[in-house]
Amino acid sequence: MSTQAGRRAGIGRRAGALIAAAAAVGAATALPAQAVQDARGAGGTAVPPYAFDGSAQRIRGAASSLDAKTLQTGRTYRDTLRKDGKVYYRVDLDTKRNTYVSVVAVPKPGGKVEYGDGFTVGIQDNTGADCGHQQVDFGSGQYARPLAAYARRIVDPDSSSCQKQGAHYVLVERDSAATSTPDDWELELRYVTEPLLTQAGPTALPEAWPSGTPAPPAGGQQRRQGGAGFHEAVALREGEWRADIRPGQTLFYRVPVDWGQQLFAGAELGSGTEGDSVSNALTLSLDNPALGFVDMDTVSYDGKPATLALDPLRPVAHENRTSYQEATSGMRFAGWYYLSATLSPEVAAEYGDKPVPLTLRVNVEGSPKQAPPYDADPGIFSVTADDREAAANGATGASATTDGTMAIVATAGIGTGTVLLLGLGAWTLLARRRA
Repeated sequence: MSTQAGRRAGIGRRAGALIAAAAAVGAATALPAQAVQDARGAGGTAVPPYAFDGSAQRIRGAASSLDAKTLQTGRTYRDTLRKDGKVYYRVDLDTKRNTYVSVVAVPKPGGKVEYGDGFTVGIQDNTGADCGHQQVDFGSGQYARPLAAYARRIVDPDSSSCQKQGAHYVLVERDSAATSTPDDWELELRYVTEPLLTQAGPTALPEAWPSGTPAPPAGGQQRRQGGAGFHEAVALREGEWRADIRPGQTLFYRVPVDWGQQLFAGAELGSGTEGDSVSNALTLSLDNPALGFVDMDTVSYDGKPATLALDPLRPVAHENRTSYQEATSGMRFAGWYYLSATLSPEVAAEYGDKPVPLTLRVNVEGSPKQAPPYDADPGIFSVTADDREAAANGATGASATTDGTMAIVATAGIGTGTVLLLGLGAWTLLARRRA
């Protein structure tokens, strides 16, 4: 093949890749007309939808454990869950690694939820014994927003329950009040594993630990707008981070926290036109690297500055998992911890459907300590130099696997047809020039 012909062939392959990427993005981001309408706020402008992992595979949960489809480790899945739904998935487990299956439930924006609405995810063995479950709900922030929780099966030679090798079942159950919106919830499922230790470490929690709230981070405000989902969470390091948040919108961030380090996080809504108070206007949630729920807090808003802060959390330690307190047990491994901030859609009725200034304050206290003696690569349960660089630069989780071509294609707000036309035009012009 001549050099000129080879160039044309290479251009053709790149053009084909661009077209395929554009089509994939269009399929992933296109919303039915009704979904777009449901996502609109009081002012008629659309709130950005939740950004699902584009690599997620569609799966359908079963009504019976014996009909459950098998989840593969390291993969992400998509499903839907009906009101008061109950679905099973299968995981085939060994006795060499701990297991975590997380579920992110995504209700349609603008739906009505009641106090106590939520879901439970758990792992059972083939006798029906509960290996580990977590229940989450909307709490006092009674408005539809993404919720995350995980099920876990921990290998423990001293336990007689859930320690056999073979089929186990992930059960997801939704709980909604009769007056709540009956729409299906979209689900995003992840299945990850954690190595065991080569030798047992401490199991008792220190009685004394630094629980005082540190001074606000130095350096002043820096601009960093959050992502639209866990997969697109924007990385943060310690600092004061400024963003804008719309009523009904959820912004996602991630912070690397190493072994022995402590995470402190708070949020502030900026002042505006004063009006009637909106109860629980802002919700700030924290989830761990396996997307298990750790903590949550809310604050009301009346147009004056409003602040909240998550309760002080223990330093990240392997022995935290022995605690029955969810906020302590959740700080069980190093890695990316996820912060999500949601502004109540009711704010639009009182203050208009416009962005409200938001500041996140993040402190990461303490020097990193040596990791526990894992018998294999801990994978996501660690903090690397690349993670710290990503936090400094504000990289998203999606950008780790996104090259320059995909970054162009995935630009928000561009329709599929526009992307295709622009892409084809650019490649055609390039081909002509090179020819």
